[in-house]
Amino acid sequence: MSDSLRQRILTAAVLIVVLLAVLFALPPPALLVLLSAVVLLGAWECAALFGLRRAAPRLAYVLLVGVTVALAWRLAGSRAGLEALLGAAALWWLIALGWIVLAPRRASRPVVALAGLCALVPAWIALARLRLAGRGAEWVLFCLVLVWLADTGAYFAGRRFGRRRLAPSVSPGKTWEGVLGGLLACIPVAVAGSFWFSVPLGSFLVLCLATVVASIVGDLTESLLKRFAGVKDSGTLVPGHGGVMDRIDSLTAAAPVLLLGLTFLGVLP
Repeated sequence: MSDSLRQRILTAAVLIVVLLAVLFALPPPALLVLLSAVVLLGAWECAALFGLRRAAPRLAYVLLVGVTVALAWRLAGSRAGLEALLGAAALWWLIALGWIVLAPRRASRPVVALAGLCALVPAWIALARLRLAGRGAEWVLFCLVLVWLADTGAYFAGRRFGRRRLAPSVSPGKTWEGVLGGLLACIPVAVAGSFWFSVPLGSFLVLCLATVVASIVGDLTESLLKRFAGVKDSGTLVPGHGGVMDRIDSLTAAAPVLLLGLTFLGVLP
């Protein structure tokens, strides 16, 4: 086993233990604090991706993200406000998909700055609302497991069977075979979740597949932003894993889509 792989496994193990402790051993506000830290660190990295190198401008962008999260949280206090916010997030990821397909080489600093804001703020709101719902810790864990296993399935299927490139100008290593592997990997997770949460399987399976598709768009969008910045990783804050955004890119798109679907299905109020 290489030193880099050993470091990745050790870091992942530590992060999983910390996450489980925060989810199940501590009260809900503990997760909100952790989410806030992750989102603000992600904002710090995003600021560098669109060219802010000095501390003061980067901190200003972090402050902007923090203030926007606070305003969005107030808006999400009502069902109508929450649905509007999640609907806007879903619309953004559709726009991001169009960006990836139609104009992956076109970007500007304001657009990249807006992309970071649109990714981080709804993700914080979605994960926070999931945690504060009934069986909230379980819902957050389900969201994470769904995204992680789909990502793992895509990785191994892509390595073993990958032939047709998904988005060569954005992320040359990703393939359509990997996408299929990720979708197939999420099916047993969706089935298990349907029984665990007593949700009708048909609609829940469709929602989980949509969530995985969104996670792929989130991943590709961050790859596009990194290509704009000319960097391989968003940062170095997570040993062996790159930056914070490298770890949460899929989740930023998946969490709002999952919560929007659960709200639409009446599973969560």
